[in-house]
Amino acid sequence: MLVNFDTLPETARIWIYQSNRSFSEVELEEITKKLTVFLEGWTAHGADLQAGFEIKYKRFIVIALNQQMNAATGCSIDASVKLIQDLETTYEVDLMDKMNVSYKQGEYVAYKTLIDFKKMAKDKAVSKNTIVFNNLVNSKAEYLEFWEVPASESWHSRFV
Repeated sequence: MLVNFDTLPETARIWIYQSNRSFSEVELEEITKKLTVFLEGWTAHGADLQAGFEIKYKRFIVIALNQQMNAATGCSIDASVKLIQDLETTYEVDLMDKMNVSYKQGEYVAYKTLIDFKKMAKDKAVSKNTIVFNNLVNSKAEYLEFWEVPASESWHSRFV
């Protein structure tokens, strides 16, 4: 059951998938339709899952699930992962690799491999004040508070 992302409780479980590039307007429209169709029919053992999504900065797909209503199961999570993998194939993007880093350069969102990010930190091209995206957050509350943070306040701090 698809609901507005903003109406989901702060305890909602979050999955964040970052793209290695920005999506075009046409791609965003198509991805929105695909996510809408998927979440409208998303179930766990026949029970509706109350979920919503948003796409941030034309590159982050954020799915939230109200587990107080019904919790995700292995099969339902597998179904969502398959959707993300299908999007990867269709749009020739990388959405599943957690070993890459997105960070802000002004209003621009940059994307680097972890190796390149470490090198940039060593070379002082990024600092503890660089805004990074902590895609490891688990709840909507964490997402709202700790997703976009200075590197010093994230797991990225070990590099800066």
